Amino acid sequence: MDTETAPTTDHVSDERTLPSWGLVVLAGVVSVVVLSPLAWMVYAGLRVVGAGGAGAILLRPRTLRIVLNSLVLTASVTAASILIGVPLAYLTVRTDLPFRRLFTVALAMPLVIPSYIGAFAFASAFAPRGEVQSLLAPLGVESIPGIYGLGGAVLVITLYTYPYVFITTRAALKSLDTTLVEAARTLRHTRLQAFRRVTLPQIRPAVTAGALLVALYALSDFGTPAILRYDVFTRAIYVEFNSFGRDTAALLSVVLVLVTVAILAVERRSSGGERVSSTRGHTGSDARVRLGRWRWVAVVPCLLVAGLALVVPLAVLGLWLVRTSGAASLRFGLEHVLNSVGVAAGAAVVAALVALPVAHLSARDGGTLPTVFERASYVGYAVPGIVVGIALVFLGSQTPLVNSLYGSAALAFPLLLFAYVVRFLPQAVGSTRASILRVSPALPEAARSLGRSPLGAFRSVTLPLIAPGQIGGAALVFLTTMKELPATLMLRPAGFETLVTFVWRAERSAAYGSAAVPALTLLAVSAVSMLVILSMEGYHVE
Repeated sequence: MDTETAPTTDHVSDERTLPSWGLVVLAGVVSVVVLSPLAWMVYAGLRVVGAGGAGAILLRPRTLRIVLNSLVLTASVTAASILIGVPLAYLTVRTDLPFRRLFTVALAMPLVIPSYIGAFAFASAFAPRGEVQSLLAPLGVESIPGIYGLGGAVLVITLYTYPYVFITTRAALKSLDTTLVEAARTLRHTRLQAFRRVTLPQIRPAVTAGALLVALYALSDFGTPAILRYDVFTRAIYVEFNSFGRDTAALLSVVLVLVTVAILAVERRSSGGERVSSTRGHTGSDARVRLGRWRWVAVVPCLLVAGLALVVPLAVLGLWLVRTSGAASLRFGLEHVLNSVGVAAGAAVVAALVALPVAHLSARDGGTLPTVFERASYVGYAVPGIVVGIALVFLGSQTPLVNSLYGSAALAFPLLLFAYVVRFLPQAVGSTRASILRVSPALPEAARSLGRSPLGAFRSVTLPLIAPGQIGGAALVFLTTMKELPATLMLRPAGFETLVTFVWRAERSAAYGSAAVPALTLLAVSAVSMLVILSMEGYHVE
């Protein structure tokens, strides 16, 4: 009996090592390809340093100013997002706030709106002689606070990034063991003391995770600072690149990457030893704080934030739409929608396929090498889109085959798709990996014991079970690709225009009426993508 069993076990074990090495090779290739643009950008920057021109570029007053501006903007937006996101998450999870479900959805929806469209709308509404000024003029109001500069950039970017903190904090609060809070209250701690000493330490990792996403977004945002005339890294890189200052653009891109790495290092160091454990008593929604007479007062900040983030841009776009009434100065057609949907769908499919070996290897095998491959796939997401775009332009200009692809309108799309996949691959990897972790290894092993090959077991058992996660990840890639501005501007072939590039061209031309339909179309498609993501993740609001 034993002599018959042993060979079978060995046979299964031997077969299991073969696909693992295949996955290692595939995941390794993906990692190398994803890292290649960044490696080339570093090489281009070092070449400038070697030529002796780095000092003159880095030490000039404008460079020092944009470094300071970028850091101030990033720090201000991150702090403001925490100050908005954490209290709103607490109100919607831990209190008896009226219309909690409605506010939960409304306060998360700003993620659908690209910040540059928000900046576009706010600039139109609150600029001198803008929509708000025109409404207030009959009342004798001759001027309102300006929207341009640091203050406006902080306001707009915060309104469209605080949901990162809001969503991650909500998730932590919903899983919070409230018996610890109740124990602190029995020791005569006030609610504020209990929050500071018990709740805050437990939700700090989630807040930090959301704040990191906000910081990376604020540092890499291109459209909002450009529209609101605030000089930061991304705007300076774009200006230098378009004025043929390629060496300056390359060197500034490397500095921007170094600042990004520094932010990641600070976050990792600050959260390195954090561990949250509980005895799993009652969770977040079991015992809500009664607000009493403050119940309706608490509605005010929710209405204010949702109104600024959602109502203002939609109202401005609607106003432009009514005023234009078919007389737009720029021609918008169905081809812009099809172009956007086409490249976004292509990027989503490619990212979902490429993510599979990396996610499967990381989830099933573990170990140092799979972890390295998984982390490598995240590099592109941390690097600003404008840097990825410039890196691919530099790479294409030095590689004959890629250069021919980039120069041809018919063949330039692979390079554009490559940029999207490099940027947003982590979204597909994370979703796919989470789905694989939820599938018991015993299920494909059972199929193997019935004579299926490793690939056959994966195709017939694992793949159907992880399909919702893959679709959710692909939808997330689709959503972010639809909104991606800098990489699209820099890499699109001549004559190829998407919704985002049309909106950008309309803003640069001050053709506000022409931007209404494409902007609203972009928001509608993004909203549908968000609904797909939420449905794939089984999202529900308590």
